[in-house]
Amino acid sequence: MDNILRLEHISKSFGGVEVLHDVSLAIKRGEIHSIIGENGAGKSTLMKIIGGVYTANRGTVFKNNDAINPKNPLEAIANGIGTVHQELSIADNLTVAQNMLAGYEPVNRLGFINNKKLIQQTGKILQGLGLDIDPAEKACNLSIGMQQVIEIAKVISRDIDVLILDEPTSSLSEKEIRHLFKLLYSLKQEKNITILFISHKLSEVTEISDRVTVLRDGCLIGTLDREDMTIPVIINMMIGRDLDISKSMQSQTGRTKNILEVRNLTSRAKKFKNISFSVMDYEILGLFGLIGSGRTEIAHTIIGADKSDGGEILYLGKQSVFKSPRQAVQKGICYLTEDRKGMGLFLTKPLTDNIVASVLDTFTKKTGTIDKTAVEQVSREYIDKLNIQPPELYKHLLNFSGGNQQKVLLAKALMTKPKVLIVDEPTRGVDVGAKDTIHQILRNLAETGIAIIMISSELPEILQLSDRVAVMHEGSLKGILVNKNLTESKILSVAFEEGEVLHVE
Repeated sequence: MDNILRLEHISKSFGGVEVLHDVSLAIKRGEIHSIIGENGAGKSTLMKIIGGVYTANRGTVFKNNDAINPKNPLEAIANGIGTVHQELSIADNLTVAQNMLAGYEPVNRLGFINNKKLIQQTGKILQGLGLDIDPAEKACNLSIGMQQVIEIAKVISRDIDVLILDEPTSSLSEKEIRHLFKLLYSLKQEKNITILFISHKLSEVTEISDRVTVLRDGCLIGTLDREDMTIPVIINMMIGRDLDISKSMQSQTGRTKNILEVRNLTSRAKKFKNISFSVMDYEILGLFGLIGSGRTEIAHTIIGADKSDGGEILYLGKQSVFKSPRQAVQKGICYLTEDRKGMGLFLTKPLTDNIVASVLDTFTKKTGTIDKTAVEQVSREYIDKLNIQPPELYKHLLNFSGGNQQKVLLAKALMTKPKVLIVDEPTRGVDVGAKDTIHQILRNLAETGIAIIMISSELPEILQLSDRVAVMHEGSLKGILVNKNLTESKILSVAFEEGEVLHVE
């Protein structure tokens, strides 16, 4: 198999700080090649150099032995290299056809878009990829998984032979991931397209990759062939030490009382029905289910963001109805959203502003101005407590890695002094080292007596951290399992059990 891409001595600096150091790498034609590393390792920067978003300070990108060094994404496309970024560029109000051929629409002799040809051309592209999608369908009516597929089809239609995918599965359900992988295998086998795959999910990397290259601190650590890939070996290369990803982190403290209990809770929007569970002090209750199972909607209802249509919520033994998330926070129940970039953090604001955002009034002087000294002091406390890196108070959050952004989101929540902490996909989009740190932080918080509900679609995370597991499927609570000798297959068998499983402990 010959090389389609060759990178020689690539280095890149931002503001005088070198983030890629003399990286040389060869990519074989028609392979699925994963580029992995912790946040800040340089993998996305390297891919953006190949895709024309950035230009290297030193070094050369070769395509088919010709030096190309694309200066922008259009030049990369012209050289057969297309990128699908983690944040999709789909316009919800446009059709599939309008999204896919944006900027390349067929026109009639008067220069107006020929909608009939637009539909026909899109249909032909989709059919050629084996996709049964209506070109006239509005993008907003498609699932995130299908929007991801449309984005890939859009790039493929530009006649590319190198496809870069940046965290393509971060927001997909397991079923959508299977569909995506089937498409990628098809592109590789039938069209001989080379795929560069970036993911933090090492189980996916080892499943789909022909080879994997590991970066650490901007340096190339090495490349593994398929037969040499194991998750422990990859982790060691990524972080420079062994990490026991199978270790149990259950509570070592005896639980004494229910902090929060829901009884027969039903969603007004019909997202879930008759949900009953409790979470105790010193406990992490895992709330597992696939996307669409109703997990997040339960959290939203508890904190007053969504309305219920029956049932009751007991907090500290008393029936409670929160009219808004703000009121829930004031009472001691805090929710960490799964969408930290869109809803959880102010990315264009400094670290200090984000940490105190939920309790800003407590730092406001009688004159109406902010007590800057107090804000700096408490920010430093949380930087030390959660090991937020870099420890720069006024650095904008946009410039922090995903794992450190997640730590800031935790700091923001802890500022409210919660008795109940609901964390939704707490390690989504963070690397394995940051994930281990966040897991330890959550367990340490639980050991202080905070009751934690952890919503996650990652079974290894559920098994590692949870003391009990509430299993959701299609809006129903299928069972509550004590995490003792519990396995992934047991959880899944409960999730897909026919009929109602009221309680399994």
